[in-house]
Amino acid sequence: MTGVHLAQANIARMKGPLESDVMSGFVALLDKINAVADESPGFVWRLKSDEGSAAYLRPYEDERILFNLSVWKTMDDLSAYVYRSAHADAVRRRHEWFEIFEGVYAALWWIPAGHLPSVEEAKNRLTYLADHGPTPFAFTFKTLFPPDLVLPG
Repeated sequence: MTGVHLAQANIARMKGPLESDVMSGFVALLDKINAVADESPGFVWRLKSDEGSAAYLRPYEDERILFNLSVWKTMDDLSAYVYRSAHADAVRRRHEWFEIFEGVYAALWWIPAGHLPSVEEAKNRLTYLADHGPTPFAFTFKTLFPPDLVLPG
């Protein structure tokens, strides 16, 4: 379906503050991983702070929750970035920096091309997915829904 992009939000609980020794390896990778995303086929947009990374934003009460939000042209584009780029190494090493997260930590949803999702929209999708399971409103990599089932936010 043309005119539709894929939004994704994910959260993780850091083992310590971003400035701590336990997080130093992750912080050292941030610029590289963000550059890989920015240059990846199908990349549209990612949430950034003044520092250039969403890693410094804290939209949850828990200060150790890291929040990420981005938009991609297709599911294949997002999957290639997540699982087949330099980002995949960070995914494999995630247990060095992040606690095992109980509950929903990632949500995907289709959006009209040109729409940039807000932090609140992303948080709502994560909450909805946690409460209702995968639906066209919010789904996972394992349970996909086609873009022609786009539901209003």
